[in-house]
Amino acid sequence: MQQAPVTKPHEQDDDNDQIDLMGLLGTLIDHKWLIASVTGVFMAAGVAYALLATPVYQANALIQVEPKKSDMLGFSDVSSMLGKESPSATEIELIKSRNNIGSAVDNLQLDLEVKNNYFPLLGEFIARRFKPEADTPVAHPLLGLNSFAWGGEQLKISKLELPSELLGKELTLVNGDAGSFTLLDDDGNLLVEGKIGDVIEGNGIKLQVEELHANPGTTFNVTRYPRLTSILNYQKALDVAERGKESGMIGLALESSTPTKAILILNEIARLYVQQNIDRTSAEAAQSLSFLKDQLPQVRKDLEKAENALNAFQIRSKSIDISLEAKAILDQIVALDTSISALKLQQAEMDRKFTPQHPAYRALMGQLAELTSKQHRLAKQVEGLPSTQQELLSLTRDLKVSTEIYTQLLNKSQELDVMRAGTTGNVRLIDTADVDLRSPVKPKKALIVLIATFFGALLAIGYVLFRKALNRGVENPDDIEKLGLPVYASIPFSSLQKVEDDKSTNGRGTRVTPLLASSHPTDLAIEGLRSLRTSLHFAMLEANNNRLMISGPSPRVGKSFISANLAAVIAQSGQRVLLVDVDMRKGYIHKMFGIPVENGLSDLLAKRCDFDTAVHKTEVENLDVIGRGQIPPNPSELLMHKNFSDFLEEISAKYDQVILDTPPFLAVTDAAIVGRQSGTNLIVTRFELNPAREIELTMRRFAQNGIELKGAIFNGVEKRASAKYGYGAYGYYNYEYKSDSV
Repeated sequence: MQQAPVTKPHEQDDDNDQIDLMGLLGTLIDHKWLIASVTGVFMAAGVAYALLATPVYQANALIQVEPKKSDMLGFSDVSSMLGKESPSATEIELIKSRNNIGSAVDNLQLDLEVKNNYFPLLGEFIARRFKPEADTPVAHPLLGLNSFAWGGEQLKISKLELPSELLGKELTLVNGDAGSFTLLDDDGNLLVEGKIGDVIEGNGIKLQVEELHANPGTTFNVTRYPRLTSILNYQKALDVAERGKESGMIGLALESSTPTKAILILNEIARLYVQQNIDRTSAEAAQSLSFLKDQLPQVRKDLEKAENALNAFQIRSKSIDISLEAKAILDQIVALDTSISALKLQQAEMDRKFTPQHPAYRALMGQLAELTSKQHRLAKQVEGLPSTQQELLSLTRDLKVSTEIYTQLLNKSQELDVMRAGTTGNVRLIDTADVDLRSPVKPKKALIVLIATFFGALLAIGYVLFRKALNRGVENPDDIEKLGLPVYASIPFSSLQKVEDDKSTNGRGTRVTPLLASSHPTDLAIEGLRSLRTSLHFAMLEANNNRLMISGPSPRVGKSFISANLAAVIAQSGQRVLLVDVDMRKGYIHKMFGIPVENGLSDLLAKRCDFDTAVHKTEVENLDVIGRGQIPPNPSELLMHKNFSDFLEEISAKYDQVILDTPPFLAVTDAAIVGRQSGTNLIVTRFELNPAREIELTMRRFAQNGIELKGAIFNGVEKRASAKYGYGAYGYYNYEYKSDSV
């Protein structure tokens, strides 16, 4: 005898791992139509959204921020020595400030929102495609739905004042006849009513409608938001960013479904910002000019005082001239004093703008200290001159320094006066707002369709795999045999039986389902039962009686289908067979054979009828059937009675084969009672329905009751790419339906 090859443990593990991966792929292939359908639905939804969604356009503007010009006192020059970051960061925050955005909200009434009431889903799409003409400026309402806007409707409100409790709430304005309208609150209560152009007051409301073009009955949604809410919303919606690092070019962008509105808002925000910059620069020039004018009278007095002192000294000293050495020292001292005086003026101005810790202020103080040190060194040189020369030098220095400072301040004040009159600021609007109407920024149609398709496929795949993870039903007879229970036959799923069951269901249960073994004897499921008949013939040779009990772990495994058709197949082989429906609770074998439910097993055991009355002949030769009878209150007690044992002995003597169809074993104990008196016991398991643990529990319960379980019948096997066993694995059949009754 040839020895079977030995498989190493690690080879088995590798094979199992590979089968698991292929099983997942096979599961997806098995549900390919479900995945394709869900993906198609999502793709169609994505296409519909891309076509029906309101297009959103983006308005763009460009502003240039130039480096701030040095003021007339030279403060910017001092600061520039320390280096400064790009001014764009500050200007961006100024553009998005509440002051700037709030002014735009006030000027354009952006806190007032008016929306047309479109028909759900399709209304706005239809309205966008309406082309107004001279004779039809407003579209006619479709299907008489005049409360909706269908195209061409316009509502312009010039004034709307609401009490605080109505702010942020959506009000409804209804167009009436002859220029009239009504305003309703969110509960449909009347607030005010009037005519177009009139200022209407009432209930704390002040309203003026400037224009209203719509069909009578058309409604508009009107909302007045709190001012701060509108400002914050536009701060979020406004996109402001510098184009290029430290380029000084600031781009502004605003998205809206109404292009003209986006352009208007963006231009207004840019205009207000530029004007604000000009006003700020002009204010700085005015402050500097005011400071200089305050200093000029004092400097003028110092100049006159220096002139008088020098004249008096010259008269007293009879016109003494300065020596060449003293003149050289004088020129240096005058230059230093002039610079120091200019720096002190800057210090006085900086005291109003900066703290002593500011880098620009500290740099100025460093320059002042250095010049003061040079001044002290020159003073020591002056001490070496004759006293007359020292005094003359001092007086001449005071006069020249005062003259230089006065002249410089006078020139700067005139320059600042000119600068204030012609202030332009350091920002300018390069590009006004505009919109590309051919390219809306939203929706991105291709991307939406792609994402919707991908999400649909992902959702379908996830659903299939999740359902697969939850459904731990056995798909392979090998898994049953690993539990120690032989599988006598694998019965293919019958699509023909599925069709017959559907017909019976459509007939509300009154139609008799034909026995598959009689109506379609060549069906593959019947071929599987013939194979089971052969296996049972040899298995039952060792049994102590000719009774075969068929049960199952749970309902819907198809045990009645197996019992009835197996009985027919055995009867067709020439044996006399009796099929007994022992499921006295929910048995339906009487429906399969078209016999009355009365005078069945329960009636026979309760002695309400005799054996001959309970037995029914069938269209299958050699096959008799006993139905369940009327539903008794105590089916288990009837089976435990001596009448049932006597009944089994009687039918075993009269028939070659007795098949007992019992209820699910895990649901009730009837199968345990019948199994003790049956020579052969089988259970029916269903493809993808019964988990291995459920089958194992059934085996354990049989063993606990002292009943020998001969084997299992694997029913409803379908062709699956994920299955590892079955006729389908060899391309022998192709089943596409699934039935709980089969």
